[in-house]
Amino acid sequence: MLNPYLHFNGDCREAFEFYRSVFGGEFTSFATFGGIPPSAGMTLPEEERDNIMHVSLPVGPTVLMGSDMPSQFGPPPVTGSNFSISFSTESREQTDELMAKMSEGGTVTMPAADMFWGDYFGSCTDKFGVNWMFFFGPVQQ
Repeated sequence: MLNPYLHFNGDCREAFEFYRSVFGGEFTSFATFGGIPPSAGMTLPEEERDNIMHVSLPVGPTVLMGSDMPSQFGPPPVTGSNFSISFSTESREQTDELMAKMSEGGTVTMPAADMFWGDYFGSCTDKFGVNWMFFFGPVQQ
């Protein structure tokens, strides 16, 4: 299933509270960067620790997802191109295969690896400038 993943510059919480007021429902995931364990090796400025690392809001048959982009990940997101397409794979092998195909002529932005939140995850930008996220998680296993 393909799901939209929106990227924000510190106002993800406000945006998703608005989306929830429009569509109703409850968040199925809601985590801040302050919850990242020290073993993950990611340190953020204090003012970014309350920013949203990941939020999910079911909307009909899809899931609207989002996060704030930490300053250490590069320039802030640009409105209009501040999204990725997220794809839930059926296996680690499919994640690797799709990442390799999709990043051909593009750029791998995060090589697929086991993440501290439990998913096998990777991301890339295709040769047309579209951002993609691939993940295989414990729910699928």
